[in-house]
Amino acid sequence: MAAAFALAGCGSDSDSGSDPLSSGGGDKSAIVIGSANFPESELLMQLYAQTLKAAGAKVETKPNIGAREIYMKAFTSGDIDLLPEYNGALLSYLSPDGVPEGVTSPDDVYAALQKVLPKGSETLPQSAAEDKDTLTVTKETADKYSLSTIEDLQPVAGKLTVGAGPEWRERYQGLVGLKDLYDVKFKEFKPLDSGGPLTVAAIKDGSIDVGNVFSTDSAITTNGWVVLGDPKNLYTSQNIVPLIQSDKVTPEVTDALNALSKALTTENLTEALAKVQVDKQDPVTVAGDFLKANGLS
Repeated sequence: MAAAFALAGCGSDSDSGSDPLSSGGGDKSAIVIGSANFPESELLMQLYAQTLKAAGAKVETKPNIGAREIYMKAFTSGDIDLLPEYNGALLSYLSPDGVPEGVTSPDDVYAALQKVLPKGSETLPQSAAEDKDTLTVTKETADKYSLSTIEDLQPVAGKLTVGAGPEWRERYQGLVGLKDLYDVKFKEFKPLDSGGPLTVAAIKDGSIDVGNVFSTDSAITTNGWVVLGDPKNLYTSQNIVPLIQSDKVTPEVTDALNALSKALTTENLTEALAKVQVDKQDPVTVAGDFLKANGLS
């Protein structure tokens, strides 16, 4: 595993002046694993990388590529071979006319996803672990405006500021879907980050009233915040699923990633993520500890 840590760690540090998709003289036989620009995605990338390395695969990592709109272009162009994805969010992104009506359960979402995957790619079996987008508010905001679900925002959203990643402005699972499904239109949208520290800090300091925070973020429970219910299922199931180029799929790769997906639960992923976000541990170390604890290394 020492070799696995060393290899998986290559590229895990993000230099603001560097291109996350630079080749670095990449080995064509290696599986290039990417991540989005938020901590959980990078942690999952490290879990994938170390799992595959332990199974004998050559891997390279490309962390912190950006939002889905950016890293999916890298994937479809062949610069990235493997991504940790979220079934419902990916389905929404790949469905220009929106997620088909009634498709909300993990199995239904996974089945629908198979019909819209990029050519030459596939998804391996999804995990029971799930991390959903949420609209989250402080308890004070919830009490002040009597908020318990997204529907409750409709009469008061014109007084409120919402914060999320810049891409949220154009996403169906952002401002577009909120207007379409719930007739919710906010006074102001502040582009911050994808459920990251900027959004969390803005909720804390009151510069936004509503934030797009991921359900596994420990800030929700630590601060006693309120996650607004989603009765119309704007946010479908978002189980973690490996998205991979078909030419990189082998029995060894499939077995290794399936074992990891089976070991992942929402609870143990939330605990591992807290070590990164709260305890400020290196994702490489947290991933290695997780794999050891679950007999995967």
